[in-house]
Amino acid sequence: MRAETQNNVTAIEKSLKLLAQRMDRETAPHRLEEFNAMIEDPNLWNDPAKAQKLMKERQGLMESISTYDLISSGLRDNVELIEMGEAEGDAEIVTEAENALRDLTKLAAAKELEALLDGEADSNDTFLEVNAGAGGTESCDWASMLARMYVRWAEKKGYKVELQSETAGEEAGIRSVSYKITGHNAYGWLKSESGVHRLVRISPYDSAARRHTSFSSVWVYPVIDDNIEIIVPDNEIRIDTYRSSGAGGQHVNTTDSAVRITHLPTNIVVTSSMKSQHQNREIAMNALKSRLYQMELDKRNAAINAAYDNKGEAGWGNQIRSYVLQPYQMVKDLRTGVETSDTGGVLDGDLDQFMAATLALDVAGKSRAEANAD
Repeated sequence: MRAETQNNVTAIEKSLKLLAQRMDRETAPHRLEEFNAMIEDPNLWNDPAKAQKLMKERQGLMESISTYDLISSGLRDNVELIEMGEAEGDAEIVTEAENALRDLTKLAAAKELEALLDGEADSNDTFLEVNAGAGGTESCDWASMLARMYVRWAEKKGYKVELQSETAGEEAGIRSVSYKITGHNAYGWLKSESGVHRLVRISPYDSAARRHTSFSSVWVYPVIDDNIEIIVPDNEIRIDTYRSSGAGGQHVNTTDSAVRITHLPTNIVVTSSMKSQHQNREIAMNALKSRLYQMELDKRNAAINAAYDNKGEAGWGNQIRSYVLQPYQMVKDLRTGVETSDTGGVLDGDLDQFMAATLALDVAGKSRAEANAD
């Protein structure tokens, strides 16, 4: 067996080991039998929230088992084909099996990363906010570029993107924008994008063609589902209504339909300006509950985060990635060191390499911290 092929076999075996650990392979069949028995209970849907949670867990376990079996059988079958082809001197069979193993290695690596998305809210939909930093038109234009980047990424994933609110820049771009992104593991993938993003380029708004540095911030927090109850007393919020406009000033509302909710204890402010006042109030309240839930998640993970050496560089309010367009082309993640000269691809939504590296680093760091705590 050639060295490259042996490396692929080793990589697949490593991925299978992690997949088995994540789903607890030994008990998985028994747990699936229990799930199947529970869904046959005629009283199951008397509690819709509980039923939906059970169905979601069952579906996740079924997918985990199916993925493991697919990769495991693919590895076994192709290794046997290579051994048979080598024994019989059939180079065509060997080549086909080696190519299949190469593809299987990529699939196993992708599924391994997905298996790491096992946090409490990783599978949930997510809210994503982009806010321009100081710098006027430059930062507003950069915020608009970032917003487009994330929309393109979500579209490539097959996720649904809904605009929640938007505030246009005075001359160009946007001051702020908020999206709801719907799809399996949307929050798990995007959560590592929270932080400050830095752009270096020759400004298209500078008549002297000077180089400018701009900053915009990204904030990601999960959409809470029916299984998570967040109570917000009326006396802890202030609700304001105002008139809003879309990007560039179009679609100006003639009534005060936009809604701004301020959570007084934390000073969290959420807005919605895309629907009727009633819908905007509901959207804004859901966003507030999600923000409060994110705060609770952060508190629970505080001990682990404190022990994770690199976590400080990835926190909200800290620079996480640089995008340099001049004098050279480079996007570099400051937490993982992952970089690429394909700036056009990144700005068009090719972000998986950065997200995957940060996710793997985060899981490894938490594992080290938890081990040290023990």
